[in-house]
Amino acid sequence: MAKRILIAEDDDAIARMIAMNLRAAGMEPVIFPDGEAAAQSLPADHAYDLALLDIMMPKKDGFALFADIQPYGIPVIFLTAKDDLESKITGLQGGAEDYIVKPFEVLELLVRMEKVMSRNQKPADTLQVCGLEVRLAEHRVLRNGQEITLKPMEFELLVVLAKHKNTAISREDLLSLVWGANYYGETRTVDVHIGQLRKKLGLQAQIVTVPKIGYRLEDDT
Repeated sequence: MAKRILIAEDDDAIARMIAMNLRAAGMEPVIFPDGEAAAQSLPADHAYDLALLDIMMPKKDGFALFADIQPYGIPVIFLTAKDDLESKITGLQGGAEDYIVKPFEVLELLVRMEKVMSRNQKPADTLQVCGLEVRLAEHRVLRNGQEITLKPMEFELLVVLAKHKNTAISREDLLSLVWGANYYGETRTVDVHIGQLRKKLGLQAQIVTVPKIGYRLEDDT
């Protein structure tokens, strides 16, 4: 799904230039010519991944608009000609993710946007791997809608393997990630739980033993 970006900018040429480049990068820009129009859109439609705000706008400036946006948890980058230190401090201390002074390079803007959205990306509630649906919040595993019962440590082990699929993970790392750094048990514990996972999930071929290292969950999907 395309990232949806709110653009509040009263300079039409700049707004259209930004929007054109965001579309070229696969994003969905939504332009507002002033802060008030952008603020009025929030109660009805606040499904934005990021907001780009000018500061000097008619009807409602960028700082006031930022205050309206904050309750929705939308990350904000200020794009403004105001390069004075006081404005930068006001924006960043107020909670903005970044502050870019005009004129700016489009590539720099795109890179900074990606970094901000990556920092604010919420972890997925569900993992899809090897035909399984792993529901993290519910601690449930399903295949074709049918639940497969796992013990707590088996579930945590599966989650680690799934999040690092197609990557070899040592027994020591698995022991630390699943049982905790203060667990002083032997790595044999990992082997036993891997055996149970293979049996319960039917993943004998997919959970591969990596000699002298540990295990790798193979998934081509």
